[in-house]
Amino acid sequence: MSRPFAIVAIAICALIWGTTWFAITLQLGPVDPIASIVWRFGLAAVVLFVGCAVMRQSLRLTRAQHVAAIGQGAFVFATSYGFVYAAEANVASAVVAVIFAALAFVNLVLFRVLAGQKAAPGAWLGAVLGVVGVAVLSLGQLSGAGAGAAPGLGVAFALIAVMASALGNWFAWRGQQAGAPVIPATAWAMAYGTAMLALYGVATGVEWRIEPSAAYVLSLLYLSILGSVVAFALYFTIARHRGYAQASYISALTPPIAMVVSVLFEDARFGWTAFVGLALVLAGQALLIRAPKA
Repeated sequence: MSRPFAIVAIAICALIWGTTWFAITLQLGPVDPIASIVWRFGLAAVVLFVGCAVMRQSLRLTRAQHVAAIGQGAFVFATSYGFVYAAEANVASAVVAVIFAALAFVNLVLFRVLAGQKAAPGAWLGAVLGVVGVAVLSLGQLSGAGAGAAPGLGVAFALIAVMASALGNWFAWRGQQAGAPVIPATAWAMAYGTAMLALYGVATGVEWRIEPSAAYVLSLLYLSILGSVVAFALYFTIARHRGYAQASYISALTPPIAMVVSVLFEDARFGWTAFVGLALVLAGQALLIRAPKA
């Protein structure tokens, strides 16, 4: 992957994901979040499958590649997004976006423990700064909410989503090691994650419906096509060339966009802790980007 292409891909991915955090809030309401996620990734999986067929790209995977795709789907598209939607029902979308900046640190730790991958000291310092920034912002949300208030639950859900996403990244890396092509593997992972959530929804009595409003339908299409098909295809492509820990730098570029969108459309108000946390996150990401590969 050439450097100019990588820069453009990162910018596109950050811009899309920076706005999807708010788009998710338009999915919250009469429709059960589990149903909304199933519609989102089900549609995205169909688009990817059709795209592979049109481009004559084989969808066949080996047994090891399917196992990796199952793990990726379970943690990225089912567990992580299940908790993301639950988090956004309790806290401003921009807060969830900033918390996801901790993904870089979690990826560094997870890939060091499970895959034996090493990172330069500067990368660890940058990741730690990002975690401190996330902690400052999260504590600010909790202190302003009061004991037992919903924002605390939202922060907890977002942190669980980050952990699940990191595990999903590891399974995606396992698929890469097994030789799985990125687009077919992503299509299968989305399909598996969708199937798992659908089974969970059936077991828990989810009502399968679509809200016939412009806001819901347009946000669903945006989240499915741009937020899922385009963004995840770019993300996993970058991850394969730059590493999964480094690809998560994108998660630190989205908070400023998400915060602006949240202020404009959610009437969100952020205190000094939010801006200190954001500054620490961005400083940490600057160190991560500059750190050489070890």
